[in-house]
Amino acid sequence: MQRVCFLLKVRQERLDEYRARHADVWPRMREALSAAGWHNYSLFLREDGLLVGYLETEDFDRARAAMDGTEVNARWQAEMAGFFEELDGAAPDAAMVPLTEVFHLP
Repeated sequence: MQRVCFLLKVRQERLDEYRARHADVWPRMREALSAAGWHNYSLFLREDGLLVGYLETEDFDRARAAMDGTEVNARWQAEMAGFFEELDGAAPDAAMVPLTEVFHLP
């Protein structure tokens, strides 16, 4: 299983709304993530807007491609794009660059 961690930056003025949106993620989005191979997926948000994402998957590129092929993900990404800083026109899921793991204690 591949462990993936990534960072994004949520706009300070939209932190509360971002939290609210994730308190009620669409059921079809949750189902699509699971079907695409996103497991043990968590998001952690710091008060300054730093967002840390973590997931486990067999193949991150394949899991991301599977989500790219869903209509629900296209809608979700379009709605969420305005929450983030420095996407340079990319969708939030396309801007997720995995960090390099340097230590793991199983």
